[in-house]
Amino acid sequence: MSSAAGGAAARFWHATRDFAGSARFAQAVTLTAVGLAFSSHAIRSLIGWPGLLASLAGLLVLCGASLVARWRAVEWYGILPLTILVFVGWCAASVLWSSAPGSNAPAWSAVRAGYLIAFAFAGVYVALMRDTIQIVRAFGDVMRLLLGVSIALEVLSGILLDLPIAFLGIQGDLTRFGPIQGVFGSRNMLGFVALIALLTFIVEWRTRSVQRVRAIASMSLAAVCLVFSGSPTTWASLGAALVALVALYGLRRTAAATRWRWQIGLLVGAIAVIVTAWIFRVRIIELLDARAEFDVRLEVWRELSRYLNRNPLQGWGWVGSWPDAAPYRWIELATGRPHASALSAYIDVYFQVGVIGALLFVALVGVAFVRAWLLASARRSVVYLWPALMLVIIATTSFAESFALVEGGWMLLVVCAVKAARDMSWRDALAAGRPPVPAIERLG
Repeated sequence: MSSAAGGAAARFWHATRDFAGSARFAQAVTLTAVGLAFSSHAIRSLIGWPGLLASLAGLLVLCGASLVARWRAVEWYGILPLTILVFVGWCAASVLWSSAPGSNAPAWSAVRAGYLIAFAFAGVYVALMRDTIQIVRAFGDVMRLLLGVSIALEVLSGILLDLPIAFLGIQGDLTRFGPIQGVFGSRNMLGFVALIALLTFIVEWRTRSVQRVRAIASMSLAAVCLVFSGSPTTWASLGAALVALVALYGLRRTAAATRWRWQIGLLVGAIAVIVTAWIFRVRIIELLDARAEFDVRLEVWRELSRYLNRNPLQGWGWVGSWPDAAPYRWIELATGRPHASALSAYIDVYFQVGVIGALLFVALVGVAFVRAWLLASARRSVVYLWPALMLVIIATTSFAESFALVEGGWMLLVVCAVKAARDMSWRDALAAGRPPVPAIERLG
C-alpha cells in the first residue's frame, strides 16, 4: 500500500514539475505578470491593497515554481546587471536609517522595499523565461486588453451613462475629447501605457508576429488613447521616441566600420538638443500647453527642497509611492493637493534614497539604455528596437513622472535592463578574455 502511495506521489510530482516547466505555463505566467503590473490601479480600486498583495504573492509563487521546474535550463551566471543589484540593495538598506517624526517610516520602507523587490523579481522572471519577441507579444496582448477595456469604460461613462466611474477615477470626459484616464487612474499614466503600446504594436507589425489587420487596429487603438489622454508629458516622450527611431533606422543602415562615428555624432547632437531644450524650456512648455502641469511640479519640487537638506546623502528612506505619513503629508498640505509621487522619478529617488540612490538609478537607466541602443543599432532583427525604445520612453517620462519606480514601469525597466545585459554582458566579455569596449565592434 505504501509503495503504491509513494508511486502515485512520485507521478504527481513529476507531472506537476513537467507542467510548471512547460513553455505554455511560462507564457501564462508572463502574461499574468505584465497584466498585474499594469492593472494594479484597477485591482486596488476593486479589491483594495490586500487583494493586490495577495495577487502579487500568488504571482511570485507561480514564478518561483516555474523557475524551480526549469532550474537546469536557466543560465544563472550573470543573470542580473550589477546596476539593478546595487540600486535595489541600496533601497533595501535605506530601511536602516529611514526616519520621519511622528510616523513609522522604517516599517514603511521595509514593506515598500519588499514591494519593489517583488516586481523586480517578476521582471527578472519574464526576462529569463521568454525571448525578446515573446516578451513583445506578451506586452502587446496585455496592452490590447487594457486599452480596449479603458476605451469601453470611457464610452460607458462618458456617452452611455454620462456619469463618472468614481472608484476607478474615470471622469467621463470622452464627449469633451478628454482628458480620459481609462483603468490607469490618471491621464498621464494612460498616455504612458498608450505610448508603450503604440511602439510595441509597431514592433509587432514590423516583425510580422501578428496579422496586418490586427496590427493596424492595435496601433489605431493606442493612438486614440494617446490623443484622448491629453498628456503633455506623453507628447514629449513620443517626440523623443520618434527621434530615436529615426536615428536607429539610419544607424542600422550604415557600415559597421563607420557606425561608431555616427554614434559619436548622435551623442553630440543629443547633448546639443538637450541644452537647447533647457534654454527654451519655457517656450516648449507653452507650445505643449503644459504650463499648469509644470507649475504643479515646480510647487512640489520647491517644497521637496526644504526637506532635502536634512538628508541629502542617504535620503528619507525608500517608500515608492508616497504614504500618508510625514514628511510626505507635510508636502501635500503645503501644496494643497494629494500627491502619490514627486512627479519626477529622478527627484523622487533623490528625496527617498539621497544622492547615492539618485546616481545609482541614473546609472541603471543609463547603462541599460547604452547596451540596448548598441544592440538595436547593430543587430539585424527589428525586435532589438523594442528595449531601446522602451528605455527612451522611461528615461524621458521620468523627468516629469515617477512611473519608472513602481509596478508596471519599474518591471518594464527591469525587463529591458536584464535583456540588454544578457545580450551584451561586460562580465561575459571579461570571462572570455576579451576587453568590453571592442564588444561594440563585435556586435557590428
